[in-house]
Amino acid sequence: MSRLDNWFEGITRESARRVSRRSWVSRLGAVLVGGAAVPLLPVARAAERAASPDGIAGAEGDPSSCQYWRHCAIDGFLCTCCGGSHSACPPGTEMSPVTWIGTCRNPKDGQDYIISYNDCCGKTICGRCLCNRNEGERPLYHWYRNNDLNWCGGAKLQTYNCSTALVVKVAKEAQPEK
Repeated sequence: MSRLDNWFEGITRESARRVSRRSWVSRLGAVLVGGAAVPLLPVARAAERAASPDGIAGAEGDPSSCQYWRHCAIDGFLCTCCGGSHSACPPGTEMSPVTWIGTCRNPKDGQDYIISYNDCCGKTICGRCLCNRNEGERPLYHWYRNNDLNWCGGAKLQTYNCSTALVVKVAKEAQPEK
């Protein structure tokens, strides 16, 4: 037999000595059920992109202003005033993986973009540049489109600091108002 076969046989025999069949089947079942539940977790769209800017150029304007085009559905303190940027959290905070979304028109190119508003969590409230724009906000039963929640629920620390505005992608067609 090859070395790989001998190695695998040794591991299998050692496992058979230490773990019962029922225990092994229960562990396998837990892994399968846990793996099937991963897609059901809350919305986690922008966690992978937190480290790099999204590269969408906007109209001339101040990203630390409530009237900046990306902030059409924001509710919170702007991270651009708190040591971060519109796409990155300030040092000492982490971006929450759960998010609310909005659709904002970029006046520079005339296109609508889906914006992911992520809260930065881990420090106390920044307290600078408070914006509360509710364009397109839905009632609380549409939780993923409502900005009145503490979205730090998926972070290690649930203390809210400020909010970012990340471009997810171009919105292809407008959704009808309900």
